[in-house]
Amino acid sequence: MGIAGQYAVEDPPHSIPGTMKAAVYRGVNDVRVETVPVPDIGPGEMLVRVHSCGVCGTDLKKIATGSHSAPRIFGHETSGVVADVGQNVRSVRPGDRVIVFHHVPCGECFYCEHKTFAQCATYKKVGCTAGFEPSGGGFAEYVRVLDWIVERGTVRIPEGVSFEQACFVEPVNTCMKGIEALRLQAGETVLAIGQGPIGIILSVLARRAGASLITSDLYPERLKIGRSFGLDNCIDASRTDVVQRVRELTEGRGADAVILAVGGNSLIRTAMDAARPGGRVLLFAQTQHGEAIIDPAAICVDEKTLVGSYSASVDLQEESVRFVMNREMDLERLVSHRFPLDQSTKALELAAHPQPSSMKIMIQPSSSWAGSIREGNPQ
Repeated sequence: MGIAGQYAVEDPPHSIPGTMKAAVYRGVNDVRVETVPVPDIGPGEMLVRVHSCGVCGTDLKKIATGSHSAPRIFGHETSGVVADVGQNVRSVRPGDRVIVFHHVPCGECFYCEHKTFAQCATYKKVGCTAGFEPSGGGFAEYVRVLDWIVERGTVRIPEGVSFEQACFVEPVNTCMKGIEALRLQAGETVLAIGQGPIGIILSVLARRAGASLITSDLYPERLKIGRSFGLDNCIDASRTDVVQRVRELTEGRGADAVILAVGGNSLIRTAMDAARPGGRVLLFAQTQHGEAIIDPAAICVDEKTLVGSYSASVDLQEESVRFVMNREMDLERLVSHRFPLDQSTKALELAAHPQPSSMKIMIQPSSSWAGSIREGNPQ
């Protein structure tokens, strides 16, 4: 199927094979393309033939740190076509184009009552698998979607919306959750550090909330992509002191809020310094436990607030779906590289060591969709 097929209603496949290709995690920095059984489904479950799966930084960290036991098949920003459904499934049928969330909370526990859904025990259970311990499974030709995800975490893709655009529903949800945590007010000045795909989405959403945006990145190429989304007030961090420049732009105060969309802990101090007294700093990509350099007086004496946000919110599921499916943002333009499944190790390597021109990396497993696999820089 060519590029146009990303938008069309799919005919159900004639048959489901017994085996499939998958990118199997075997240990630290060890991912191999292997032949594995196509997972069986039970009552209330469904099987999805994967078209596209975005490579997420959390998967890369799990692969690089060995934080999860092997073997596993990662990948959770998944879109595809329903290939089969189990007994009692009425909400979808074979041939439907869908995206699936891999986490859905129970809605009843202490954490759900307090709207901290990512801490819910049910939420922590992954509801999609291509085999082995459930870990998303999108880096495979087929993925089994468990019953509670079929019921509460599956979204049909409308005609006219591509599989790639639809893949962004889950990451957009996580970004919306982060922006909500910042409690932005119209007219506030926000600095977004990092203009990779997530940093650009966060910036666009902050502007959507009424903020005035300043962006920064070490790569001018990424700032250029950000400008194509209307993010014109940008700082080339390779040539300019970001903190000093932000203060120059804010009458010496600093930003009302700072979004840190760069992984690791090295820029936390920079983010704190760039925030004004009484300002807020959102840590969005700091997903690994460890020591970090934080000035305690900045929090106590300067009354700055550190805010954390992790994963998606079920309360924002409908809003994130509308944002993506209504194309409020042309998210496909953030995709710079597309790889077939047999080149998934190359895809993961590029995503783990991004180049100035590399943005969102997609793995597109099904060989019959190979006509849509290409590389190109977003403009």
